[in-house]
Amino acid sequence: MSVPATVSAASAQARWPRLRRPDPVALMALPAFAYLAASYGWPLIALLGHSLSGPDGISLAPFAQFLSDPYSWRVIGNTVRSALFVTLVCLLAGYPAAIALARARGAVQALLLLSVILPLSVGVVVKAYAWQIVLRRDGVVSQSLVGLGIWDAPQRLLFTETGLVIGAANVFLPFMILPIYSVIRLIDPRLSEAAATLGASPARRFLTVTLPLTLPGIVSGIAFVFSLAVSMYVVPSLVIGDRYQTLATLTGRAFLFMRDERLGSTTAVILLAFAVAVVVGSTALARRLGGGGRS
Repeated sequence: MSVPATVSAASAQARWPRLRRPDPVALMALPAFAYLAASYGWPLIALLGHSLSGPDGISLAPFAQFLSDPYSWRVIGNTVRSALFVTLVCLLAGYPAAIALARARGAVQALLLLSVILPLSVGVVVKAYAWQIVLRRDGVVSQSLVGLGIWDAPQRLLFTETGLVIGAANVFLPFMILPIYSVIRLIDPRLSEAAATLGASPARRFLTVTLPLTLPGIVSGIAFVFSLAVSMYVVPSLVIGDRYQTLATLTGRAFLFMRDERLGSTTAVILLAFAVAVVVGSTALARRLGGGGRS
């Protein structure tokens, strides 16, 4: 008994499923993907390979040697601590600003949005040099604190960790405001009004309605700022100098001055691991908070 041709073709197609045709819209991303792979992905792979290379082939000896030095842990501590302080300052200052930006209307909102976006057009080097002037002993910050009675005499904030946090927070603040603002503007204001009609106080409305709904934006903002702050190079170099080493400044110093490519590659890979862990973890957390994990 012969098998019909249609049945034979159907069974062959089931056995060898036809390849799915690529989406033409997705093909538009190929030039950008190729550029990133060539200018970013391949150098990172080469950097990782260089950090793992040894006299006898692949080796973890450079990482073991770096992590066995107490000075290296001091550098890692400086990096993480300064990034955490910068992120905290940006969160405390950026969250109220994001709420005000989302609640404003018309020309006021446009002016506030412009004041957040416009500083991004100013180079980091220019901002760092400006903070050198502001944070010195006779600068605006010191004179203001003396005028308010907080300090008895002018003090220098330049070349201190406090000055580094202030200067870096100024640079990275927009990256905290914009993600939170984009989430707040999508929240229905009637939810807070409904909670008010049920007798909830303003503090309770914020803690039970506004704050939980804005958590995805908070997580995204923290990820943006922390990943940028943990790898900042220009601001520490100009505001605090060589006396306060971070992983980024040590990487630059190893490549530019010490000519130690193995040390520079090792610190760069450790720095990259910090940034990737923060981005991947925050993405998963933001997706879970935003309901992306539900089917």
